[in-house]
Amino acid sequence: MKKTLKTIASFVASSSMFFANAQTMKSSFVTKLPQSKNSFYTSNKEPLTQEKFIKLPVTAVHPGGWLKKALELQRDGLTGNLGEISIWLSKTNNAWLNKEGKGEYGWEELPYWLKGYANIGYMLNDQHMISEAKFWIDAVLNNQRDNGDFGPMVEKGEGKRDLWTNMPMLWCLQSYYEYSQDDRVISFMTKYFKWELSIPDDKFLEDYWEKSRGGDNLSSVYWLYNITGDKFLLDLATKIDKNTSDWRQPNNLPNWHNVNIAQCFREPATYAQQSHLPSDMDATYNDYRLIRSIYGQVPGGMWGGDENSRKGYDDPRQAVETCGLVEQMTSDQMLLAQTGDPFWAQNCEDVAFNTFSAAFMPDYKSLRYLTAPNMVLSDSKNHSPGIDNNGPFLMMNPFSSRCCQHNHSAGWVYYAQNSWMATQDNGLAAQLYAEGSVTAKVGNGKEVTIVTSTHYPFDEKIQMTINTASPNAFPLYLRIPEWAEGAMVKVNNRKINTPVKASGYVNLSNNWKQGDVVELVLPMKLALRTWDKNKNSVSVNYGPLTYSLKIDEQYIQKDSKETAIGDSKWQATADPAKWPSFEIHPASAWNYGLIVDKNNLQKSFTVVKKKWPSDNNPFTNTNAPIELKAKGKAIPSWTIDQYGLCAVLPQSPVQISAPATELTLVPMGGARLRISAFPTVAK
Repeated sequence: MKKTLKTIASFVASSSMFFANAQTMKSSFVTKLPQSKNSFYTSNKEPLTQEKFIKLPVTAVHPGGWLKKALELQRDGLTGNLGEISIWLSKTNNAWLNKEGKGEYGWEELPYWLKGYANIGYMLNDQHMISEAKFWIDAVLNNQRDNGDFGPMVEKGEGKRDLWTNMPMLWCLQSYYEYSQDDRVISFMTKYFKWELSIPDDKFLEDYWEKSRGGDNLSSVYWLYNITGDKFLLDLATKIDKNTSDWRQPNNLPNWHNVNIAQCFREPATYAQQSHLPSDMDATYNDYRLIRSIYGQVPGGMWGGDENSRKGYDDPRQAVETCGLVEQMTSDQMLLAQTGDPFWAQNCEDVAFNTFSAAFMPDYKSLRYLTAPNMVLSDSKNHSPGIDNNGPFLMMNPFSSRCCQHNHSAGWVYYAQNSWMATQDNGLAAQLYAEGSVTAKVGNGKEVTIVTSTHYPFDEKIQMTINTASPNAFPLYLRIPEWAEGAMVKVNNRKINTPVKASGYVNLSNNWKQGDVVELVLPMKLALRTWDKNKNSVSVNYGPLTYSLKIDEQYIQKDSKETAIGDSKWQATADPAKWPSFEIHPASAWNYGLIVDKNNLQKSFTVVKKKWPSDNNPFTNTNAPIELKAKGKAIPSWTIDQYGLCAVLPQSPVQISAPATELTLVPMGGARLRISAFPTVAK
């Protein structure tokens, strides 16, 4: 594994700089983040170890640019209108709407959707969304049972209460508390957790989903403990860890379900905050390494999971659920805060920029269950056993998927709210760069607003302007990605004089005043990754973006009801004409190998920069602000196979006598059809 996968392997460069008044700051180099305690935002209470960064309230960040556009597309698309489609969001016969928890419709779907839907409403200050979210949250808060339990009354025999569906709802309540400061949330969760503590171990977290995903319950317990300090919560945390699946196995996982892995591998690290055992933290890093060493020799930040990872199915045509993408990004964000390791921010970007954005139609009105690094057909046919799902799992369909149909809502809004974090020394850290602003208390306790202007990840320049009513002394941390060798920082147009290194943080400490400007340049260079365990294939990066062959995409509209996955359900009034589904077929050749001079990538690829899209939606082939020109050769033997999938990669280098042709590569995240793991061919 890369050096960044060492436990808590980040470093911070504490830098000097020149200010408008010509004063020079002291400079020093430190090897770890500050261990003081933030005065303004809730962080871990003893005996929990301190997080390195602190999540800000959901209302702190106001996205702009492409990120705001993505949230607006979700609001106007499937996320914002799922209530008129999904039977699980019906307000008739819904188990979430009565104290008994009885009803035909009631499991994970409602909280899956609500955790993103509500947060988008809070972030965009959309009063309709906020009101709709409050309807469901009030129902949950008002219908808690006398013993403390709540939600759909799902039992799995022998009195074993299935608690999985409550776990994402707790996250909804936490975000609502950040938004509203409604004390009902605190008393509600306290009562519920006391009830959980009373459940005998042989009836606690026994079902497959809840047992795998106990880490989500655990994180909510710590969230409440950090507010109330109630000691019984630490006992409950130990009980949860004890009864959760064993994610500490050195060479195995409890199960190989793709969403479970992305969501649950963080559980040992979460409990490490209480156990203080390095082995718990190491277990989470090891889980990450294990799944990717076997199935993750592919670009895009994920691995070949389909529904479940299977031995022998590790080609880049193997896919991952949209739910898995959301959960991996969420895990990355949580681990970044806990460990301070910038690797997790980089993996989050990899997944978000290169895979998550391509799981949807460009208007976010439909999505598909599975997305793969190499995917040359997205249709309504059954591709099993080529993929580990039996049915139309590659279809862009708004009526389909159940879990992903609802859970996708949290992907971009969680990304946005974790783009900035508070630091323990009363400062701020820029983690996931995007246009927009953050408003937070820092330094002397007064609020400042930092406005970011950038087209990152499509541009290497990032500008931040400080808005403060009066001077305020606080540290500002800037994450420097691993790929950004030669990064440069200026303050008020003066370059800082301490070297800026990759894979860490620059700490700018100053008595900031109104209008101070910080400029960060993250030099984007061509880079080639060779996947030697996967037929010696290669993928091409420029900065944080991975590039895919530009394939002409032919969209064929289909009936959403007729092409939905078998367990999908929808409301009787849902209109498939208003919410169509789409097959995507290749309208140009895709079976090319690249001609690559690995010692001189500038000879193999030409970077072409284009105009920024007027609609602020760069994640489409048409709108791509950057393209790469390359040379390659067609490989006639590499075809669509008997399963209707892109055939398994040929071994590189492929010996082929065909003439070379010019190829266009586009950002992988905008390519709904893609070849991003290429064979190589001789010149």
